[in-house]
Amino acid sequence: YDPFSSPPSGCGVVSACWSVRECQFHSNVEGFSRPELYLVGGGGGGGGGGGIVNMPPTTPYAGKFSPSPYNNNDNLHKYHQPMEASYGDMCYHDNSLVSGSLEALIQHLVPTVDYYPDRSYVFTFLLSSRLFLNPYELMSRVCHLCVEQHRSGDLLLDKIRIRDVAPKIVQLLTEWTETFPYDFRDERMMRCLKEMSHHLARGDEYSWRAMQQMTQRLIRRLAALGQYEEAIATLNASAAERPAALKTKQHNGQRSDVLSISDDAFILAQQLTHIELDRLSFIGPEEFIQAFGVKDPLDNHKSFFRKRKTTNLEAYVAWFNRLSYLVATEICMPVKKKHRARALEFFIDVARECFNIGNFNSLMAIITGMNMSPVSRLKKTWSKVNTDKFDILEHQMDPSSNFSNYRTALRGATQRSITAHSNQEKIVIPFFSLLIKDIYFLNEGCASRLSNGHVNFEKLWDLAKQVSEFLVWRQVTCPFERDRKILQYLVTTPVFTEDELHLASYESEGPENHMEKDSRRSLRCVT
Repeated sequence: YDPFSSPPSGCGVVSACWSVRECQFHSNVEGFSRPELYLVGGGGGGGGGGGIVNMPPTTPYAGKFSPSPYNNNDNLHKYHQPMEASYGDMCYHDNSLVSGSLEALIQHLVPTVDYYPDRSYVFTFLLSSRLFLNPYELMSRVCHLCVEQHRSGDLLLDKIRIRDVAPKIVQLLTEWTETFPYDFRDERMMRCLKEMSHHLARGDEYSWRAMQQMTQRLIRRLAALGQYEEAIATLNASAAERPAALKTKQHNGQRSDVLSISDDAFILAQQLTHIELDRLSFIGPEEFIQAFGVKDPLDNHKSFFRKRKTTNLEAYVAWFNRLSYLVATEICMPVKKKHRARALEFFIDVARECFNIGNFNSLMAIITGMNMSPVSRLKKTWSKVNTDKFDILEHQMDPSSNFSNYRTALRGATQRSITAHSNQEKIVIPFFSLLIKDIYFLNEGCASRLSNGHVNFEKLWDLAKQVSEFLVWRQVTCPFERDRKILQYLVTTPVFTEDELHLASYESEGPENHMEKDSRRSLRCVT
């Protein structure tokens, strides 16, 4: 993985209300309508749908996908009771699954000769089942059911049954491996795939070959992930090196600044968008659930989440923080006031270009950096800057009313992406920390289990809706030309720590009160 070249191939607010902890939903329309999901083939740039056999779903949710994640006009379909309805309890309301026992939901995932679960159900359950059991446990039970329900004791009959259901088993496993490939970093999951491949080989050569192709795609995807993680570790190590020239403003002439690398705000915004989309593409959808997963109250064993698998999500949050500190460093570093003012004006223009592109995460990181105390206290520097454009951008990202202005802008960018005629118009990069917060409060605000022990599937639908929107945004290919020099500067140039920022700020514009004087004195002793 080379972060400075093209990425490797293969590779809202909760609208419902609830009471107490059991999520008693109320809607403006009669009855409950599950959120629409918009799923895309492939996971994280893994290529979509290769080897998937198109089969008509036979659950009540057929045809309920929409190209717009904001379109809530569900077309209700006539309910056909699925074959496994007698296997445990499953409750429906207005043709939508609202709850069920864990066993029944697992059985509902397993295809038969006459039945295949709707893709929205497959995605929703594979995503959120990890709140109740780890992926290997689910995989083991699914594979066991796939095998046992077609075992009759007659070898010839078993072979015929396997041949008939094999394409659907392959489709289910393909959707799993392409949407949640990181589950298969567990060698036990890979072992299950191998065993199922051998089982299918006895009845259907075509499905066996499809399994081999699926496994090869998965291995390539996992190899790309490993290369990406190594590259990020190398970049972070490089950025952590702190040359002596960085630590004092007097020697800053030895260090390049961003304006010496690029003085074109639009070009810099484009390169920031490259970094954002590259790093977004490696975040697994399951990381959102695993970040907040808690022990199932009905589980007597140790929680699967004692070791949270959220590496790429955490790396993306770390990138936001780095960009904020880079902006603050670039502003506080120059000795002359006019150079600091020029840096301020430049980043305001970069932030505006990010907004126009639809890169809200870089926009918010830049605003955060400019609002850090060491920057905001530079009153003499700010007095040399026309802040009208900055005020407009701050208004767009104003946190009041739960970021209502930003959410309006996000909906506009999402609508633009739906009707886009070019890849540039498809770009939507959300303010990531707020997306995580939304999913966190959705998870915390509703009970995962109802009082009767059922899994609260209404909550799972809503979690899936939030995450499926992210998958749509993640799949966009960045249309801008890469500039390796700018990219390398953005991800590797050292930045000030918080203490170093304060000291640089005091050296630029002296302390204004006794508290600031004491702070500068103590910082000089430390740094």
